[in-house]
Amino acid sequence: MSTQAITQNIYAKRGFLYGLLATLIMSVIMLIGMGSGVSPMPAPIPLAIAKAILGSVPKPLLMGFAIVTHFGYGSVGGIILYLIVKDHGTFWHGFGWGVLLWLIMELIVLPLLGWGAFGTNITPKIAVATLVLHLIYGSILGWGLARKAPIQPETEL
Repeated sequence: MSTQAITQNIYAKRGFLYGLLATLIMSVIMLIGMGSGVSPMPAPIPLAIAKAILGSVPKPLLMGFAIVTHFGYGSVGGIILYLIVKDHGTFWHGFGWGVLLWLIMELIVLPLLGWGAFGTNITPKIAVATLVLHLIYGSILGWGLARKAPIQPETEL
């Protein structure tokens, strides 16, 4: 395996791990907000997406699908960002990535759910709540980028 391929693999692994961590923290905060009644969302968005895709299925299947796809999407988002910016990434790249993913959700996903652009069919507070969550996600990715651990390709013996 070439040094370039090994380096790309290292970036992908870092992106996956930081994407997973960022999604976990973002999800915990979202669930705390939902459980405490602070969240303006009628349902967790990953669950609403799963219900729109799968329709009427048993709740364990719906929950499992929502969790796997949400963490998969967050991890893939981390991989893509890390492969794009590599060693040149900063905290602000992660922060901006979070904003970009938020805009995609607000302008494409929420309207497809029937919630309207920025959730305005329900309440404009959804836009603020989801922006905060995506800024948390992006900040964690950016923190990982800013750590700048040196890439040291493994050598074959």
